[in-house]
Amino acid sequence: MFVFDTLSLVFVTLILLGVIPNLFYSSGYLPHIERKIHYQLHYFAFIIAMLGVVVSANALIFLFFWELMSLTSWQLILTEVNDKETIKTARFYFIMTHFGFLFLLLFFLIVTDGDLEINFANMKLIASHFAYPTLLFFFILLGFLSKAGAVPLHVWLPYAHPQAPSPVSALMSGVMLKVAIYGMFRFLFDVLYPWPLEWGIVILTLGALSSLVGVLYALSEHDIKALLANHSIENIGIILIGFGMGMIFDTLGLHTLSTFAFMAALFHTFNHMSFKSLLFMGAGAVLHQTRTKNMEKYGGLIKAMPVTALTFLIAAISISALPPSNGFLSEWMIFQSMLSSSHIDNISLKLAIPFAIFALAMTGGLAIACFVKAYGITFLGLHRSANAKHAHEVNFLMKSGMILMTLVLLSLMLFTPFYMQWFDKVFVGLGRASIYEKIFPEGIWHMHSVGINGGIVSPLILLFSLFGVTALMMFGYKIFGIKTRIHNTWACGYKTSQKTQYTATGFAGPIRRFFNWLYKPDELFEKQTIAGHESKFSISHYEVHVKPLFEKVFYESVAKGVNTMSYWVYRLAHFEQSRYAAMIFNMMLVVLFSYRIFSHDFSWATFVLEFFVMMISVKVLIIGDKK
Repeated sequence: MFVFDTLSLVFVTLILLGVIPNLFYSSGYLPHIERKIHYQLHYFAFIIAMLGVVVSANALIFLFFWELMSLTSWQLILTEVNDKETIKTARFYFIMTHFGFLFLLLFFLIVTDGDLEINFANMKLIASHFAYPTLLFFFILLGFLSKAGAVPLHVWLPYAHPQAPSPVSALMSGVMLKVAIYGMFRFLFDVLYPWPLEWGIVILTLGALSSLVGVLYALSEHDIKALLANHSIENIGIILIGFGMGMIFDTLGLHTLSTFAFMAALFHTFNHMSFKSLLFMGAGAVLHQTRTKNMEKYGGLIKAMPVTALTFLIAAISISALPPSNGFLSEWMIFQSMLSSSHIDNISLKLAIPFAIFALAMTGGLAIACFVKAYGITFLGLHRSANAKHAHEVNFLMKSGMILMTLVLLSLMLFTPFYMQWFDKVFVGLGRASIYEKIFPEGIWHMHSVGINGGIVSPLILLFSLFGVTALMMFGYKIFGIKTRIHNTWACGYKTSQKTQYTATGFAGPIRRFFNWLYKPDELFEKQTIAGHESKFSISHYEVHVKPLFEKVFYESVAKGVNTMSYWVYRLAHFEQSRYAAMIFNMMLVVLFSYRIFSHDFSWATFVLEFFVMMISVKVLIIGDKK
């Protein structure tokens, strides 16, 4: 019924590392929730469901806990039902999560021959005899990536996270998405192994697209929780890049490189859990104090909320992959795995891997710009609203949750060798040779790539160097006696006011214009009127609303197509008798035309006669009986 191998225990640890700080934070957040019993009941059921998924030993138990996880998270989104937007978001999430569940159910029905109580080893035996293994692969992709939030199944994330209570957002983004990653590890290794090369290329490409699309939309967001939700799409993409490279190397027989790439993906899975949970906690603290998710209404919160500002800064450094953070180390490993593929002579890989390198490099640069904006607009500068001016630090329990999660994040950076040793055991348990000694051949001070062009990084030396430079700057500050500030923070050395300081919209403007083809923004520019007349020198109001491209181009097109088909099916079901007769007659004529053309028995006189008869029947089909 349950399995406790190394892979399961690693993800149980991930869940607990994300849940324990969240319990403190949630307890402090609870007084601000109206439906407390509803929240607590589904909150603890949600945690139990996630743990149940990663220790399930057969399909029936797995699907039970998977559905429980979906239903409880759906109810948690509905905790604060205060507007129609929340209900609409919850409905959208419900549809998307059960869309994925449908494909998982199809997958399990095939690989179990209908007996959902058999274990994973027997599933592998059945799957190996299935005639269309690629179909099973796409069932897994649609089932798990719809929950993980990879492009193009990501559309629910920017809606669900902003509407959910902040502790729930931290759990959903930090922990629940990783349960879907567990599912991919478990069933691709235990049921569908070995893989063809094309599967790895598909996952690599989806990862590159997800990372790039996620960060581009995050940069244009001014809703702080929607911004973080889009960064979840980005980081799931980074995990998938590592996962795809692991599959590609394994298919080519490069097992050492394959294990290295898989370990990088697993390491980034842990890292994303830590810094994204902490970022959502910080965003929730700011939201609680300012009563708004709009960053344009923040500013100057670093003095009023120092603990929140410091923990948010540490998480922002990590998600931006700046050295010596844990986010930098896992992305360094993923880069090294891709750069180690230069000797592979395969035209598909020579296109896919450089694209993934380009996407990951651009993602790294844009992520830094995004969190300079997020942190600078939120915590630096002057207050942009009365609520920001009167904000203060959150309560003890919420601060405790953020501090504990900061310690989890720092442990991933300071004790990277110990985590890597544990991750190495996961893949030894999956039948791979250990590569830990190859990554740390000189002890814990130097981390090596295992590729032929491998690099070396020293996380602890980088950390001590950072501390040394910081101490030197503080010493110089004291020596030169700099005690007074001439101008306000974030003002570029000039006097400024709340209305003239830099804004989130202005910061993202150049990048938004460069990617205008993707964003397709609606720009609203209004001037204040005085006594009914527009004044040339009046205060102007400028807003930019970015269109969600995938919803507009893909999902709305599909919805319109389904609605059109439904309309004509309805019309067909309500035809008069003459219309049915005309429709059947037309189908017979089409078949006759086709036969004449392909059998070369064609006559213009016959064609004109049959065409004339068809036009009459089409007219009857359109007009119908006149009563």
